[in-house]
Amino acid sequence: MSSGRRSEGAGCITWWGFSPALDLLSLGPAGSEEEIKVLLVGSGDPRHILKTISGLQEKRLHVYVIETHMELVARQLLLLYIALIPQEIMGISEKAEVFLEVFGNSEIRSQTEEIVRQAASQLHLFVAETIETSPHDCLNTTHLKFKERDELAKIFKSWTRPSSPQHPAPISMSKAWDYRVRQHLGTRYDSPEGCFDWDLHMKLHKKGCGVINKQQYEQWRKRGLAFEMREGIYQIPNPTLLSSRVLSRTGDSVAYRGYWGDIVSSPYLSFGVETDDKSLLKTQNGKHIKTAQDISFANVQRLFQTLSSRRSCPATSEPDKETEKPSMQPDLKSLRIKDLMHLTGVSLTILPLESVYKLPDKQKYSYFFNFMYFSVSCVHQLGPMMGQIAAPDAVLVVELAKYILDLSKEQEAGVAMKAASMALEAGFEARHDGSIDDVHAVFVKQKKCF
Repeated sequence: MSSGRRSEGAGCITWWGFSPALDLLSLGPAGSEEEIKVLLVGSGDPRHILKTISGLQEKRLHVYVIETHMELVARQLLLLYIALIPQEIMGISEKAEVFLEVFGNSEIRSQTEEIVRQAASQLHLFVAETIETSPHDCLNTTHLKFKERDELAKIFKSWTRPSSPQHPAPISMSKAWDYRVRQHLGTRYDSPEGCFDWDLHMKLHKKGCGVINKQQYEQWRKRGLAFEMREGIYQIPNPTLLSSRVLSRTGDSVAYRGYWGDIVSSPYLSFGVETDDKSLLKTQNGKHIKTAQDISFANVQRLFQTLSSRRSCPATSEPDKETEKPSMQPDLKSLRIKDLMHLTGVSLTILPLESVYKLPDKQKYSYFFNFMYFSVSCVHQLGPMMGQIAAPDAVLVVELAKYILDLSKEQEAGVAMKAASMALEAGFEARHDGSIDDVHAVFVKQKKCF
């Protein structure tokens, strides 16, 4: 009898990261340049982007993103689209709810599906029409290869198709989720509560995530619903969490469409287990008053407020007389990419998949990045040549495996040792400032001795 595939809990695509949102600028000096350049490799979601923007002061910030799958690129762009919707079109509270629903729910409400379809439609046009110059500084895809751009447009196009009883979704998300749970638990599938409880109390809570609520965590483990902040029916598959995985069947390799992400650690880690507002972490009778869902909502709201405060007003052409009529209100359906909020001093560029190996060969990126971030799923890409693209005072951050629950303590330690070894080969050394962090390893560029 099989006890399940314990190693498959994290999945093979990182829809969300295995660490809380991080303000990278808080980890070290940004150098003397007027523009801070940040490289994110495999971060999986925009949590670090949003948190780092919130800590930006006078300098400009340019974030470069490299992902492992085009589905991740598409999802990042869609989540950023939602984050940049102007406040007069969608209020910050509603925007935070929609963002988290798309971010962490396997199934969404019909209202949210409509927003996803509208955003995907605009992003499809944007990717298809943008070749040399991006109409938005925070959504620059001009560096992608033509083949990647075509694939990205195809993904967005697939997200625009509505689902209804007459035209049901091609994939049942509930079945796709259940398949993963069944494969992971094996013989324990018929009584999963004990396994869920163990992972929550003996792992997540002991690792410092006591705010993750038992009822909400079990609901997510069973159905993939992490954020239910509005009453409604959550039954429409979230298209942004679907991807293909090549599996071997009877000797042939076949691509199967389904849910292949995390089913154990939870999307609460990104925004819901840490907060600057310590009142949200209060306990009563040894139990947290607020849940990870509450904290996620509060944190995302605060990040969106920061975005609004950085909103700039780019020069526009003479307004159309139609839009000047008092009766005409902004409308999400007519919201184009260039109409999204533009942020003062902030730019974001998507680089080609797996292009991190090629950056050292390009003169433009020589000693270029002030901060470099590698996720735990992309540590293997931290090669010896990475030092060539790091500025002299660069900070390197590597996500560790603390929150990959299926790993043993020995395996966790092995990831940390491997990260330290690869960082050393790339010309970095561990930062010794007295702080201890078992979620991220932080390194600084080694000083050359002459």
